[in-house]
Amino acid sequence: MAATSSPGSNLDLEEQIARIRRAQVETDKFAAEQRKLSAEAAKFERDRALAPWQIVVASMAAGAAFFGAGAAFIKLLA
Repeated sequence: MAATSSPGSNLDLEEQIARIRRAQVETDKFAAEQRKLSAEAAKFERDRALAPWQIVVASMAAGAAFFGAGAAFIKLLA
């Protein structure tokens, strides 16, 4: 049997191909957005894990500054 190709079926096929390509582009955009959001979530998680250490380091620096100021004050009085 010979397959016949009518102009109407060819347009339907092109329309389906175009719809599939649009869906692929949308899927690629969605995947890129998901990767971006995952990277941001990882950054926030890392920042949250490091926050206590930032407090410790800042407290130590403040303590050292107060100790230095106290030593300078004592030296000034003595």
